[in-house]
Amino acid sequence: MSDYCVVVADGARARLFTLQEGGVDEAGPTLVEVSGLANPEAEAAGKEIFSDEKSGRNAAPGGGGAHGYDDHRDAHIEETERRFAKDVAEAAAEALRRGRAGCLVVVANPRMMGHLREALTATPLDMRVKEVKKDLSKLPVHEVQEHLAAEGVLPARQGSPSYRPSGQP
Repeated sequence: MSDYCVVVADGARARLFTLQEGGVDEAGPTLVEVSGLANPEAEAAGKEIFSDEKSGRNAAPGGGGAHGYDDHRDAHIEETERRFAKDVAEAAAEALRRGRAGCLVVVANPRMMGHLREALTATPLDMRVKEVKKDLSKLPVHEVQEHLAAEGVLPARQGSPSYRPSGQP
């Protein structure tokens, strides 16, 4: 059993972690990755989803003036992120049920955080939820833990040097 379940996500992927106590010879507590999710639509290149790589302006037939058009790419991307956030919320709820954690920590960039907040509201969770609006999705697990400990969201690892995010004394 872990007191914390941590979700680190962006629009393309999500990683789920638990905080586990260290053994007799190990420093602890340690953040451990338990699963991951990928959003294949977000990872696909533009040409794989859209027939034309560029949105914007088009020339009128017969040499007339150019006119703008909207192929709704932003709306499509927004919807794929919203659906992915729902999948992430369901995976987090399942991990919480399995691990019986008491606190969910959600880490995402501001745009994805909005989608996750909406999805988590629709998923009944009976626990504390802490939010960190940062994109830490591409960092190694030890750096994720160091960032979250520096934010005061997770306990720091025993025996590890104190971490200071860049730009802070």
